[in-house]
Amino acid sequence: QVQLVESGGGLVQPGGSLRLSCAASGSIFSINAMDWYRQAPGKQRELVAGITRESSTIYAGTVKGRFTISRDNAKNTVYLQMNDLKSEDTAVYYCHAVISTGWNSPFYSYWGQGTQVTVSS
Repeated sequence: QVQLVESGGGLVQPGGSLRLSCAASGSIFSINAMDWYRQAPGKQRELVAGITRESSTIYAGTVKGRFTISRDNAKNTVYLQMNDLKSEDTAVYYCHAVISTGWNSPFYSYWGQGTQVTVSS
C-alpha cells in the first residue's frame, strides 16, 4: 500500500530554518496535490501549504513569505522550506497526498506519521 515517510523535523531557535521532506512510495500510479498540515496541542489541524502536480501553490497567511513548498514529481517527494521560524510555528507537521493506485482507480487521501517541529530558545 501507499506510504508517506517524513523527515527533517527537530528543535530550532526563533529565526532559524528547517526543511521538511516527505517521500511517497508503494503502489502509486499518480499523485495530485501534496500538502503540509500542522497541529499544535489543543488546536485543530490546519493547512500550512499545498502544491499541485503543475506546481501551483497555496500558503496559510501566517507562513506566507517565510515558507516555501516544492515537489519533485520524479521522486514523488514534497518539501517544505521553513525560514524565520517563530514560536507559533511549533506543532506536529503532517505530510498529506492525494494518490491514485491505478489508471482507472479513484484518488484517496494519505497521511504521514507526523514530525515534531519545536521553535524555542
